[in-house]
Amino acid sequence: MDDYIQQGIHGIREIKPDERRKFLGTLRERVVVVLTKQQVREPGTYKEIEDLMKKNKDATLFLNGTMDYNEMSDYIKIANKIGSKFIISTNKEANTDLGLVLAYDHAINKEDIYIKKQKEQIEVQKHENHFSQFFKKIF
Repeated sequence: MDDYIQQGIHGIREIKPDERRKFLGTLRERVVVVLTKQQVREPGTYKEIEDLMKKNKDATLFLNGTMDYNEMSDYIKIANKIGSKFIISTNKEANTDLGLVLAYDHAINKEDIYIKKQKEQIEVQKHENHFSQFFKKIF
């Protein structure tokens, strides 16, 4: 009875509210991939996101509603093209650096959910190319 009264006063008790605020309304254990706000703001889109959306069509794309619509629109177009669900999460009280979360409605417990920034990927590729060219010259 006490739980019922407390629920009436304070609202429905939420499991892991801080985690839900960080991951735009979902839990970490359900996440396929995330991008930071800064990554979403970069020109163009991440190919990895489109590929993962195609592979995980039953997953929902959560977008941070505190961002400008123009910054998210390319990802919304991809979701519409693929036929994926998307939600614009507009919790003004949540302070998160995430701009995009692709997640299921059940736990998948994927270990690595972060994508390196495009600039970092390009630098790694350049470094690998220089390294391989060095060895080609030697051998």
